[in-house]
Amino acid sequence: MLTWVRCLPMLLICALVSACASSVTPPARYMLPSDPLASIPNQPEGTLILSSPRLAHYLDVDGIVMQLDDITLNAARDHQWTEGLGRQLERKLRANLTHALPTLRVMREEGKQANALTLRLNVDQFQGRFDGVAVASGQWQLLNGAGELLEMENFYAETSLAEDGYPALVRALSDSWDQVAELIAAEIRQGNYFN
Repeated sequence: MLTWVRCLPMLLICALVSACASSVTPPARYMLPSDPLASIPNQPEGTLILSSPRLAHYLDVDGIVMQLDDITLNAARDHQWTEGLGRQLERKLRANLTHALPTLRVMREEGKQANALTLRLNVDQFQGRFDGVAVASGQWQLLNGAGELLEMENFYAETSLAEDGYPALVRALSDSWDQVAELIAAEIRQGNYFN
């Protein structure tokens, strides 16, 4: 009985520690807002294959990235992407390009498509910034079926946050990505690559 009484304080401490450990709040998870899917044309003028965007290494993480000053970046621990950022950017860009280029079939990179053009993107920035804007920047390249470069351009878009907080940041990042899609679509339309 005496041994049991001596062990009681230790058991209480263990119970308290395990209670504290189990009450850790899981991180909030976010995903870019999605647009309704556009219909695919029955007789498309051409096919545009969208390669999965290549992300700068510091963006290929679970946490949403904030730029704290001109040189300091931080990936949030408590505010994370629901799924990989590259997949979300690809899906959203594909939907936006399908809307913006209704005469084309915009597809994921799956197998070889005859006479298809390929769009590749390198994403250098996709983050909130200390001055209250959401930035998306990088480079896109359009290649023909033989892999020859037809066009290469840098892109840059920024959107001011409507309010403080990660939900507003995710929406502003989404708006910046929409601007990138419109910029790319305008360049593809202007280039008449499918005529």
